[in-house]
Formats: sequence, C-alpha cells, structure tokens
Amino acid sequence: MVRPSVDDYFGDWKQREALVQEMIPVIGRLFGQRNVGLFIYGRSIHNRSVTFIMKAHRFVRQIERNELSEFETHPLLMALAKLDLWHAQIDLGKLGIGFMAQLEEKGDAALSVDEFVRGELQYLDGVKEKPVEKCQDVVLYGFGRIGRLMARLLIERTSTAEVMRLRAIVVRPGGEGDLQKRANLFSNDSVHGAFQGTLRVDEENNSLIANGNVLKVIYANSPDEIDYTQYGIDDALIIDNTGIWRDKEALSLHLKSKGTAKVILTAPGKGDIKNIVYGINDNLITPEDTIVTAASCTTNAIAPVLKVINDKFGIEHGHVETVHAYTNDQNLIDNYHKGDRRGRSAALNMVLTETGAVKAVVKAIPELVGKLTGNAIRVPIPNVSMAIMNLTLEKATTKDELNEFLRDIALHSKLQNQISYTEAPDAVSSDFVGTREAGIVDSNATIVNGNHCVLYLWYDNEFGYCCQVGRLVYKMAGITYQQYPLED
Repeated sequence: MVRPSVDDYFGDWKQREALVQEMIPVIGRLFGQRNVGLFIYGRSIHNRSVTFIMKAHRFVRQIERNELSEFETHPLLMALAKLDLWHAQIDLGKLGIGFMAQLEEKGDAALSVDEFVRGELQYLDGVKEKPVEKCQDVVLYGFGRIGRLMARLLIERTSTAEVMRLRAIVVRPGGEGDLQKRANLFSNDSVHGAFQGTLRVDEENNSLIANGNVLKVIYANSPDEIDYTQYGIDDALIIDNTGIWRDKEALSLHLKSKGTAKVILTAPGKGDIKNIVYGINDNLITPEDTIVTAASCTTNAIAPVLKVINDKFGIEHGHVETVHAYTNDQNLIDNYHKGDRRGRSAALNMVLTETGAVKAVVKAIPELVGKLTGNAIRVPIPNVSMAIMNLTLEKATTKDELNEFLRDIALHSKLQNQISYTEAPDAVSSDFVGTREAGIVDSNATIVNGNHCVLYLWYDNEFGYCCQVGRLVYKMAGITYQQYPLED
C-alpha cells in the first residue's frame, strides 16, 4: 500500500482505517483460537473498535515521541500470524518500535519484516504450554459496582476458556424480578456505558448468559452456606466484593463452603491479611496463601508512583490528599449516617473525610512508614478521583526531569499497567473514565521547587481498580503467560 503524502490527512486516515479493519479479524483469531493477546504499549487491542486501536497508536506517537502507525504494525501483525503462537501476550507496539529502530540502525542491511518477527518471537514459536494446568473457576461474591465491572473484565478475558472462567455470582436473596433487575444493571451502566456483548436471562436455570458464558446466580446470606460443587464448580477463587467480611477469620467462612480454594477481598483488609498492590508487592504472594486483600482503589493508584519516586529521589515526608468521587456508603440526601460528615448529601457537598489509603500504602512499601499523612475530600461526581501528592524529596530535581522519569516508567517499565502519563493540556476527570491503569500522572500540573514537588494523579476508582484486581486474580491463580518483550 502506497502511503499518502503528509498533506493528505483524509487519505492518510482512510488508509490507516482500512489497515486496522484488516487487522481486527487477525487479532480476534489469535485471541479466540490460540489465546494470544496483543497489546500496544500495555493496552489490549482484542475485542476493540477500529478507532480504539487507532487511538492506541496515537498514544504511542504522542508519548513515546516516535512514529508508530498502522503502516508499521499491520505488516508485523501479518508476519506474526504466520507463526505457531499459543498462550502468549505480545506487545505489538514495542515490536513495531523495535523493528523501526533496527531499520534506522542497519539501513540496507536491516532485516525484513518476516525475518525480524521470526527472530524476535522464535522463543514463542511452536510453544503450546498452557499458562495454568487446570482452568481456574472464579466466583463473584457480591454484584455491586465492583462486582459488575469485574464480571465484564473476566468475561472479556475468557478467550479459549482453557485458563479462567467466571462461573457464578453470589447475591443475597431477592424478590420477584431479581434476576432481570441484576441483568439490567449489568447490561447498562450510567458511568461506564453498555456491556460490550450479548446478555440473556435464563430464568429456568437462574443464570445469566454473557457472551456464551453461563453465570449461575446463587442466593446466600453467608459465605459458608454454599456447596459450589453442586454447580460443577471446584477449587474456586472467590472475589468478595461486599466489604462486609474484612478480617481473616470472617473471610475464612468462604473456605468452609465446598468447592472453594482461595479468596480475594476487594477492599482494605483488617488484621494480618496480606495487603497486595499488584506491581508493587505481589511477589509476597505464595502458593500457600488462601486469603489476600487487593487494598483500596486509592492505595492502588498512589502506591506505584510513591514507590518509584522513593526509589529514584527518596521521600523525606509528604502528604497525600485524595479528591474522591462519591460512593454508595454516602447518603444521596441528608440523612443519618454512623460516620461523621458522610450523612450529608453526597450530590450537593464536598465532604471532608478520612482515608486509610496511606496506612495501606506503608504496608505495601514499608520504607515509607512514618513519612506520610493523608486525608480525603468526597466530591459530587460519580467516578474518577485525583490524588495530590505533596512530597519533600531527599534529592533536588526539576519539573522536566521528574516528568521525564515518570513518562519513561509509564512506557518502558514493568509498571506500565500501574502508571500512565498524560500531556493533555485540557484534561479533566471524565476523560479518564474507563482507563485501565491504576493511576495517570498529569504532567502539566506537576510542580517542582528544588526538593519539594507536588504531583497530580488521576485514577478511575472503579474500573481502573478492577483492572488491578483482575491482575491479582491471575497472580493468585498461578497463571503465567509467555510474554514479548521479555521482562528484565
């Protein structure tokens, strides 16, 4: 395909659009038939629209400051599809940047597309080893805001159904029409939009069928009163989204039910439960661990940035102020609430409240013990929050140096799924609905004065957090994919 001149913007767009339209069925076959996931700098591109994939390319061009377009990735994908690849996760964006780098370096002696792809992926070619010996059954205990988004994520990742499957949802007994109401809440979300798939209600079997996945809806009042094996579920990983049971003793009730094996709590835990922020201290998880907590949305957002800043510059002390979207534990209008201030209308007020995020951060990053304070303000928006980190560093720096360091982390480190980066001059909270990284650094807002800095970090406190929980689910299940590029 001949590339249009740089002045022919419409012609260039139409050609790139046509290339993505050719790419989508190839991406779909690799994922659906071989469980090969494709990414562009950490952003998954299977089951995505043409414009989403084109915007993923644009993200790399803007932030990597290197040309990457569909003209580069299309031939690489077609070469990749010729290989015998199975059960792998491949970053097509990084493959593309690598190919262009060797073209620039070697000139006429550079490898062809097919030669380069074969050489880069030879360690994956023909390897059919599954990421896990036995398909992991997953159960969602609770089907509120987090539970419904987790269901969307798990269904999206089903692939060949050989690795992990969502099998059931547990809720409290409901009245007439309960199943249909829950289906409606799952299908249509006022913040995150419609479920990208098909959903059927099977009243006879009390099940929801989402993209072919049969999700048994089980009614129970306590975690220990269910026999999951009656539903063909065994060694299940339970994701407790209720926030009711939060210490080890209470969460152990799940393990008393037949067919359960492990539990993840999607809220800050109490007592000596391992407090895990994926990407920061998930190495603490052992095969023997049966109960862990995924901490809070705010802890997952701020811990990665605090960790890399402390490693690079050192943190003497600091304060983290969270500007947080309102949540269901607040009152919509003024009414009695056992907590201070939270009884006042969430839709009409900024509500000053406490946060346990800083205490949870130091559990994940012990070297910050005694160095941080924190507080929170709930504000009248339904989703997307901001953390303002006011830090005194051990080393002086500049705004450019600090931003460049964080930009590099967002693109090239193991934390690319935890830390993202934006240079958008007009960024506002709604721009970050649906983001999958734990937190996004707003580089234009960064303030630096010697060894004092203020960082502004956006995060989708619902969906971004669920993505972190999803990564932890894979870790707890012992699922390990072959990857490109190889981790350092």
